[in-house]
Amino acid sequence: MTDEPRLVRVVPGGPVMVEGPVRIEMPDGKIVESDRFMVAICACRRSKTYPLCDTSHRRRQRGDNATDQGSVQGVAQ
Repeated sequence: MTDEPRLVRVVPGGPVMVEGPVRIEMPDGKIVESDRFMVAICACRRSKTYPLCDTSHRRRQRGDNATDQGSVQGVAQ
C-alpha cells in the first residue's frame, strides 16, 4: 500500500467514488471486491449490485414520491 491518501469523491445525488482496487466488508461479513481503477459505491441502496453502484439513482431521485403517487392513482382508476 502506498503512503499517498486514497481519493474518495462523493457525487451529489450519486455514488461514492473510491480509487480502486477495493475490498468492501459488508455487515454480514461478506466480502465484495473490485479491481477497477475507480469504483462506484452505491449511496442510495437501490442498486441491484449493492454495494456497487448500477446507476439506479438516475431513474428516480430520493423524495420523489410524485411519480409513485401518479402510478398508484393510475392503477386505482
